[in-house]
Amino acid sequence: MSYFSPDFIEFFKELAANNNKDWFDVNRKRYENNVKKPFYRFVEDTISALKKEDSDFDLDLKRAVFRINRDIRFSKDKSPYKLHMATALINGGKKNMHTAGMYLQSSPENFRIYQGLYMPEKSRIYEVRERIAAQPRRWKKIISSAEFVENYGEVQGEKNKIIPKEFKSAAEKEPFIFNKQWYIYTDLAPETILREDILDFVMEKNRIARDFNAFLN
Repeated sequence: MSYFSPDFIEFFKELAANNNKDWFDVNRKRYENNVKKPFYRFVEDTISALKKEDSDFDLDLKRAVFRINRDIRFSKDKSPYKLHMATALINGGKKNMHTAGMYLQSSPENFRIYQGLYMPEKSRIYEVRERIAAQPRRWKKIISSAEFVENYGEVQGEKNKIIPKEFKSAAEKEPFIFNKQWYIYTDLAPETILREDILDFVMEKNRIARDFNAFLN
């Protein structure tokens, strides 16, 4: 089924040129009907599909979808609204940055599907490094498979120049041990979200990244 109309994209194009409360208030019903409600329906159905695959998956809409309002307290840019919709389809929700999972973002520029571990705490970084060092062949097999590379390319993430000495030997053979983030993404046309099979499409992309996320978790 199709969740979105072309106005989902058009709304954000116009918002980019009119990022103020007055314009938003005039277009609030349009936002509710053509952006927020369909996005929430799509996320809700995606959560249901993820729960069918994993009965332990713990997530609901409130914890999954990011607000459109920007936090401008410490920003020089006082534009009140984001120019995209986003959801963290991660066990525990958007505040759980320590678990690998899927993140979706839709804007007039692109539709992106992210996977992996973006903001892990120090203990989680250590755990992943331990796992890569202990299972380098399994790690390489996952990230070098043809299907993985074709859909997501290369693993991304910031690196540490200095790592604990116990990892130095392993890191000479496997540079991803230097990482402090491990994530991947696919950059798609903004119209991707208008596909009638968008739910199946996203779930297939998630299947391709399943072993990657499982390794990181």
